Amino acid sequence: MKHRLFTRSQAAPAFVPSKRSMRPMRFGNLNLLRPWLAGTVLACASAVAFAQAGSQPASVVSAAEAAANPAANPAADTEAASAVQAPSTPPAQAGKLTLDQQVHWLRQAQQSGALEKLDDAQLTALFQSLDPLTLPRYIQEGPNGYPSYEFRMLRWERIKGEWPDKPDHMLVRIAHDPLRIYARWLPDGAHAGQEIIYDESKRTDEMYGHLGGLLGVVPIWTSTTGALARAQSNHQVRDLGTGYIANQYLAEGKKYVEAGVPRSTQIAVQTIEGVRVVTFTYETPIGQPQFYAKKETLGLDLRHPYFRTVESYANDGKIFEKIVFESVTPKTLDDATFDPKNPAYKF
Repeated sequence: MKHRLFTRSQAAPAFVPSKRSMRPMRFGNLNLLRPWLAGTVLACASAVAFAQAGSQPASVVSAAEAAANPAANPAADTEAASAVQAPSTPPAQAGKLTLDQQVHWLRQAQQSGALEKLDDAQLTALFQSLDPLTLPRYIQEGPNGYPSYEFRMLRWERIKGEWPDKPDHMLVRIAHDPLRIYARWLPDGAHAGQEIIYDESKRTDEMYGHLGGLLGVVPIWTSTTGALARAQSNHQVRDLGTGYIANQYLAEGKKYVEAGVPRSTQIAVQTIEGVRVVTFTYETPIGQPQFYAKKETLGLDLRHPYFRTVESYANDGKIFEKIVFESVTPKTLDDATFDPKNPAYKF
């Protein structure tokens, strides 16, 4: 299903994003199929006059762009920072620059490592001083993903009104052109042991997966948008990744402007599950279903132009989704990564 931006089900408080509880399906007397994921999370809320920005949503970057924007690891970041000079304009004066200059300043500060060195008060003051269009332009120009990469994420979703006791902890590997995804639920999170593989070059509307535990030896094909896939998530598998969140952030922007929310209502610096981010909160008087969430808080990475955290709240004020990307690392992924016969997997 293609979003409008997000088409929501009236029956469920959580979202129903584009294409796209744990109540096990029963087969005879056996609890055979406890569903797995359909996708990751999303973010989306947005910011400012994107309509005026007049551009397409950010997409996955080229290899050259990825090389210019290293992985989220200290060694790569240190190497990149040594090749980029910090901006000559001090942070306290950055808000006086033109829009184009602000976007350039922010990218230079990010790539040089100067942005993450600012203290909480400096970061908050900086982003409060910038033009409302600076952040969306910065995100739009990316890169907000990589041609192929691996990430670890924590994901909470309210399913049928129930908030999970603990999050899904997932390892995900993604490659583009064609889109291929491998995901595994890690032992310390909910639904541990589940695995799925999606390969759009083979089946565009189905994924292959198995459950964890004793019945993990029974892999099956299932629809990416069917009841089984959606039993533990309101997303489909294609929604996984940082690029998806950036695209939705940009797409929601026009609606935020039209609703009279030209900039975030709150800017702060937080450390969420060990990840230090600048958070931007957007809240509309209208809320759902016109918007993905009544209130949305997105956490911007300080070394890369993408969001690392997302929190989404329904009209009743209850959180219905939270996502934290613990790490994002570009990698060259071969065909074996997306092959169920890979000996490292348990299909």
